[in-house]
Amino acid sequence: MRRCESIRVLGGIVAGSRLCRFIVVAIAALALLPIEVSDAGWLPDIFKSSSRHAGPPKRVKSARPARSARRNASPRPHRTRLAALGPAVLPRSALKPASSACDPSTYRVVLDVGHTAESEGAISARNVAEYSFNLRLAKLIAEKLKAEGFAETRLLLTAGKARPSLFKRVAKANDLSADLFLSIHHDSVPDKLLEDWEFEGKKSHYSDRFSGYSVFVSRDNPDFKTSLSFAELIGKELKAEGLHYAEQYTQPIMGRYQHPLLNKETGVYDYDELIVLRKTRMPAVLLEAGSIINRGEELEMDSPERQNMISSGVATAVKEFCDPRWAILGPL
Repeated sequence: MRRCESIRVLGGIVAGSRLCRFIVVAIAALALLPIEVSDAGWLPDIFKSSSRHAGPPKRVKSARPARSARRNASPRPHRTRLAALGPAVLPRSALKPASSACDPSTYRVVLDVGHTAESEGAISARNVAEYSFNLRLAKLIAEKLKAEGFAETRLLLTAGKARPSLFKRVAKANDLSADLFLSIHHDSVPDKLLEDWEFEGKKSHYSDRFSGYSVFVSRDNPDFKTSLSFAELIGKELKAEGLHYAEQYTQPIMGRYQHPLLNKETGVYDYDELIVLRKTRMPAVLLEAGSIINRGEELEMDSPERQNMISSGVATAVKEFCDPRWAILGPL
């Protein structure tokens, strides 16, 4: 009898050591998991599969079958232990990219430079055209994305008058088979809110009443839900950089420029009438990076520090959008 007990104990130790080795291998596999694999449930499934093949010890019977049945009827959330982070509860969809099989090297982000050289958009408090701000920031975002491996990033420059140029840029983005469309702009206010002042001997206009970034999406976009997901990532990252969003779009004083706020935490607004958001055949977002009609914020928008904050925030949002694991684990 004692010899049998010893054999059973020894067998348990050997089985335990095999299980330990299996767990170590599984965790290592998780760390090396390629980007294309997106189902967070694969690790628990391995354990389930292993248990099915190995089977329970032949002489051991469940003492409480009823409790075991209840557990199987109400499965708990999958838990994946991340190194140095403790246990993290992740739903099965948490690691699913917003776009299927996003490979940064082939994923095409189109950065639309708002307005044109012929139709320059808003004029800043110091008489600088919005188009200049848009072009500079879009170039910086493109550089950061390419440095992060998004080699197919495209800068979209359009010529011509305002409204015809909108349809041109939509057609170009669709022809490029873009995976993601982001239009870069800088904000102003309705004319009725402008005040007069003089800068360097020239008459100009300003409004120091409002400031901040804004993110817009359209419910008429064929992929509105994905557009909204990306917009919220941008807002979240800009907020993490210490920036605040412009709240005036909810106020009646904005008149026809008043828009519903979809997320009061991230500053995402609904703007259904925007052609570049409605007519593009891919997820599309428009970013108003900041107010250039506000004299203080104009100076900030002109600084390398602010430009770097915004471009870094947008690049991080694109990486998260491509692979949500990046937000949890950092660079993969």
